[in-house]
Amino acid sequence: MGSLQESLNKFKRQQEKCQSTLKSIAGSKTSNRPTTTTPASRAVPNSTLGKSSVPAVKFSNDTERLQHINNVRKSPVGAQIKKVIHLLFESRQAFTADQINEACYVDVKGNKAVFESLAKNPKVNYDGVRFSYKSKHNVRDQKELLRLVRTYPEGIAVADLKDAYPTVMEDLQALKVGGQIWLLSNFDSQEEIAYPNDPRVPIKVDDELKELFRSIELPRDMLDIERDLQKNGMKPATNTAKRRVMAQNGNILNKPKQKKKKKAEISKRTKLTNAHLPELFRNLTG
Repeated sequence: MGSLQESLNKFKRQQEKCQSTLKSIAGSKTSNRPTTTTPASRAVPNSTLGKSSVPAVKFSNDTERLQHINNVRKSPVGAQIKKVIHLLFESRQAFTADQINEACYVDVKGNKAVFESLAKNPKVNYDGVRFSYKSKHNVRDQKELLRLVRTYPEGIAVADLKDAYPTVMEDLQALKVGGQIWLLSNFDSQEEIAYPNDPRVPIKVDDELKELFRSIELPRDMLDIERDLQKNGMKPATNTAKRRVMAQNGNILNKPKQKKKKKAEISKRTKLTNAHLPELFRNLTG
């Protein structure tokens, strides 16, 4: 770190020296010009000569880059690790220490604390040469995602799948729309759980849970049932209060039952056009 700061300071001094040299050269050129004038010549102000003589040289771009590198390498180890993990997560590629240095200016090779922390990080896979991102579940596409969810009949947390690959959330929604999985929320933590929607997957329900379900006594009034559903974040399919108000106002009328039309029977008076098929007319009414 000290050597980098010294290089930066040395570079700044060189900048200042170059600027002063350029100014002195420009001044000497204007002072050495002949003062004799001809009738055709025209006097030019010194201020104009000074402005158009030599353009100013800027080193700001390189200075900013060096300052940025210095700030990154002076930052805490945790901040540098976060920067590298973000690079690995976004790219999903394997990087050597030199490639990481080029991409985000974290000197993994030159900083022992950064190297050891990165190699041991649970989100990083290190094979001895390259670093890559390590997700909790090794799935790469929608087919592998569905196969994974089906191995968890009791559900798998969506939070554990978010970092599997970049489009995993879109694939979860596509599987839900396709009816291949269920995405249900936990009412306590509001955490989404993915369940397989496959009749071949055996789901075992504990006897204790069955007894608990059967022991719950539902309210007798539908208004109380709808109120309890709303308290638990669910929207009732019915609106009993509205229906009762409409019934009191006479807006809900019982539709009269439609009478069934009696089938026309064939009698002796009916004009027969299929007399050649006598079996059709065995049950003629009088």
